[in-house]
Amino acid sequence: MISAAETLALLPFPDIDPVAISIGPVDIRWYGLGYVVSILLGWWYARRIVATPRLWANDKPAMTALDLDDFLLWAAIGIVAGGRIGFILFYDLPLYLADPALMLQIWKGGMSFHGGITGTAIAMILFARKRGIGMWSLFDIVSTVCVTGLFLVRIANFINGELWGKISFLPWAVIFPGEMFPRHPSQLYEAGLEGLLTGLVLAWLVFRRGALKRPGLVAGVFVSLYAACRIGVEFVREPDAQLGYLLDGWLTMGMLLSLPMLLLGLWAIWRANRAAMHRA
Repeated sequence: MISAAETLALLPFPDIDPVAISIGPVDIRWYGLGYVVSILLGWWYARRIVATPRLWANDKPAMTALDLDDFLLWAAIGIVAGGRIGFILFYDLPLYLADPALMLQIWKGGMSFHGGITGTAIAMILFARKRGIGMWSLFDIVSTVCVTGLFLVRIANFINGELWGKISFLPWAVIFPGEMFPRHPSQLYEAGLEGLLTGLVLAWLVFRRGALKRPGLVAGVFVSLYAACRIGVEFVREPDAQLGYLLDGWLTMGMLLSLPMLLLGLWAIWRANRAAMHRA
């Protein structure tokens, strides 16, 4: 049982309606708004980056603002399609095979970040080839700006009272709706680590260290940092109910999907630095 003193020390769950706006029969949720706002903010941020020649090798941006404008639709399709397909494949395939109509109901089950980043990567590769622009430079820009999405969507997860952490009696633990015991607000951990902290590191690399002059470096740092943060948070995050733990009560699907990302990110950093040495 929780004592009265422990109850007072816990953080109350904010009374925020998951529905941000209702227009007649249509409900617009914070979760959906998080995706829309993050895409628009990312687009604005990316345009600022390509409009700053000093950030690029020989003061020549790898693409134009028009390229980014045209890529916006490609990115949106990659995020939504990849995120949904990833969730279906990685987290609850039997359910969706039994009732395929659920696949289009993105408000039921949600999205997978690992699927979303895969879908966006495919969109970036196809778009870069179509436009004849540097693929790694496009990866770098998208990596720099996508942290807004990680931050906002994790905040929306918290508002929805979903994807919470394990039971905890730390002072900042939260009793989520329908739960008897306080839990780690793991959504906020992820918002702070994967979104805010990673975003600050990437901005420092881009604006202070000239990292865009080494194509692939920023993308590698982003992928590595995200994977490391996600793996760390998974230790205090409740695994998905339909999956549980995959190995000996500690390995989760989030960890399993993040491990290849970590290796890929480290390889991208090595590749970018090696290529820069050869050009010097």
